[in-house]
Amino acid sequence: MKTFNKFGTASVLATSLLGTTAFAGNLADPVVEPVAEPIYAPVEVGTDWTGAYGGLNLGYADIDGDGDADGDDATYGVHLGYDYDFGRYVVGGELEYDKTDIDLGGAADVDSVTRLKLRGGYDLGRTLVYATAGAARVDTSLGKDTGEFVGVGVAYQVTDRFTVGGELLEHRFDDIGGSGVDADATTFNLRGSFRF
Repeated sequence: MKTFNKFGTASVLATSLLGTTAFAGNLADPVVEPVAEPIYAPVEVGTDWTGAYGGLNLGYADIDGDGDADGDDATYGVHLGYDYDFGRYVVGGELEYDKTDIDLGGAADVDSVTRLKLRGGYDLGRTLVYATAGAARVDTSLGKDTGEFVGVGVAYQVTDRFTVGGELLEHRFDDIGGSGVDADATTFNLRGSFRF
C-alpha cells in the first residue's frame, strides 16, 4: 500500500506540474503586431504631350498624275503645331510646308505642298501613334490646287523637349490649276521637333 501511495502521489504531483505549465502566461488576448505593407511608387503610364512644337522635315514624294504626268523626288520643310494631352489620348493641329522640285514627265513641275492638319493619337508614354487628315495646297507650274490628305504617324520623345518621328500621307488633287490634270501623291517624312 505504501508503494501504491507513493506511486499515486507521484502521479498527482506530475499531473499538477504539467497542468500548471500548460496554463502559464497571460490569459489576455495576444497583441498582434501590424505587418508593414510595401509602398510601391506609381509607374509612369504616359508623358505629357501638351504644348507647342516646331521642327524640320526631310522626306520623299511620289506623284501619279494623268497619263505620263508622274514623278518623284526628295522633299524638305518645316512644321509648327500644338497638341493637347487628355491622358491616354492626344489631339492637335499643325501647319506644315514642304519644298520640292518634282518634274511630272514634262507636263508640270511641283514646287511645294502646304498642309493644314488635324491629328489625334494614343499616348504610349514616350511614344505617340496618331492618325492625321486635313487640307493640302500644291503649288505647280500649272497653277495651285487645294486637295485633301489622310495619313498616319509616330513620334518618340528623345528628351522632354525633343522628339523624332515619321509620317506617311496620301493626297488627292483634282483639276490642278484648272488644267484638267488630276494627281495622287504619297509622301513620307522623317521629322525632328522641339517642344516649347
